[in-house]
Amino acid sequence: MSPAGVAVPRFKKESRLNASAEKVFAFHEAPDAFERLQPPWQTTEIVKPPASLEVGTQVVVRVKIGPLWPRIVAEHVEYEAGRMFADRMIEGPFAEWYHRHIVTPLGPQESLLTDDITYRVPFGPLGELAGGWFVRGQLEKLFEFRHDVTRRACEGAV
Repeated sequence: MSPAGVAVPRFKKESRLNASAEKVFAFHEAPDAFERLQPPWQTTEIVKPPASLEVGTQVVVRVKIGPLWPRIVAEHVEYEAGRMFADRMIEGPFAEWYHRHIVTPLGPQESLLTDDITYRVPFGPLGELAGGWFVRGQLEKLFEFRHDVTRRACEGAV
């Protein structure tokens, strides 16, 4: 629930990968991972890529939405080496955004990749009514792409 007592939408994407949790987390820590996870259909300018996944690291991007180029600033606020990191949007198009990236070991060569996001679109219930369906569809498409990129990178040659 948000501070106003209103339910906050949640999006969750999970994928089982035939790769160790260590390998999947290492992919996310790679210097080019953030760039590789940008979808080709979305025009994005990475102003400041993440220097690491650790708490306090900021990421700044500009994303083309129609004729606009809103700036998005996210800050990493949680980090557990080899297991999880989380970011929150401190500037951007959402009224609220909190994203946890979780890698759970399922066996020596198998893991579960989870993206768990709570968010609120701008303009409260009216914004959710007018554009909530669109946002959910875009999140599904984006994270399907990101999980596929991660799968291909991590399930390839050892």
